[in-house]
Amino acid sequence: MRGWFVVGAERKANLIRLTMGGFFDSATIQQLRAELVEAVASLSCPPNDHVTLCDIRQMDIQSQERVGDFSRLVGSEDLRSRKLAFVTAKSLARLQAKRLTSREGVDFFTDIDTALAWLTS
Repeated sequence: MRGWFVVGAERKANLIRLTMGGFFDSATIQQLRAELVEAVASLSCPPNDHVTLCDIRQMDIQSQERVGDFSRLVGSEDLRSRKLAFVTAKSLARLQAKRLTSREGVDFFTDIDTALAWLTS
């Protein structure tokens, strides 16, 4: 399935909600980046003080090239969040997501409620 995403911004919580699924190509990742830049700019907090909830339960295993693209996206200074919670279902997708970044403030969950509780704690 072709890659898809939904980006949402919750100003009061300084929260970016990102849901992704399918298999991504380079153009879709570039579009994702553009929408994330816009969403982060809409928040009321200082740069990099927001939190991000990333639901990848419907995401397919990605090519190594796309994993590299996602790694650069997650680590980019203009989008980097204070805390990043990944919600995963498939163990292979979870392992692949864990390779994206080793920075502090990133954790992995199997349900959204637990991830949100961690983000807001």
